Amino acid sequence: MEAAGLRWHVQEFGSPDAPTLLLLHGTGAATHSWRGLAPLHARDFRVIAPDLPGHGFTDPLPDADLSLPGMARAVAGLVAALGRPPVLAAGHSAGAAVLARMCLDGAIAPRLLAAFNGALAPLPGAANLLFPGMARLLFLNPLTPKIFAWTADRAAAKRLIEGTGSRLDPEGVDLYRRLFARAGHVRGALGMMANWDLAGLHRALPGLATRTVLIVGGDDRAILPDTAFALRDRLPDARVRLIRGLGHLAHEEAPERVAEVLRAEALDAGLLSPP
Repeated sequence: MEAAGLRWHVQEFGSPDAPTLLLLHGTGAATHSWRGLAPLHARDFRVIAPDLPGHGFTDPLPDADLSLPGMARAVAGLVAALGRPPVLAAGHSAGAAVLARMCLDGAIAPRLLAAFNGALAPLPGAANLLFPGMARLLFLNPLTPKIFAWTADRAAAKRLIEGTGSRLDPEGVDLYRRLFARAGHVRGALGMMANWDLAGLHRALPGLATRTVLIVGGDDRAILPDTAFALRDRLPDARVRLIRGLGHLAHEEAPERVAEVLRAEALDAGLLSPP
């Protein structure tokens, strides 16, 4: 569909009459990330899951809008065009940051915000300066996405995934391999990382009044689980739900376990009626 000047790929599940759950994937992923989780929540919600700009099958943002606020504005335009304001918004990693920014900006007003291994704070130490700078240099080189795409094979995708503390089934690994083999997708992911500044969002978090649950995989190597507990203390209304034995892609490793936690939080927030 067309919205905010872009052509979007959007997947929808569940009854059109049900309350809306908005799902946003993280950097480098696409709607395939929700293949296990979305159908489980479609029993209770109208689930809407777009590919973020520059990812999967959605158009890229103009370079001038490649930033967290720019991404948030684009997704806000999509939500407005759909006419489906979410009562529950859930995002993985950088997707959680986009949703938090949208809540702070008043673009959405969900009754519950869920962050799956949310990237809501700057990386610690020198990494906060090093990684965006490296991504920016790679993004500016027009050959980089093609080189990444040419070298993307199943073994490389598996190593990248396992480096986050997660283990996916062969289908999950292959879906990422296929994404990484597309130069446009690689460019979209690099562009997002190159211009991603979480310092401003982190400073603003004490003003985030939205009830928030931080759902964390205990084996996450990409965003250390301790980060969630520090974030909880910065947020006015937040709690942490730790799921042991899962990594950064917990919602893909064990969608049933993650869905159970999110459904319990939705019940506690009054979004669902008790069984």
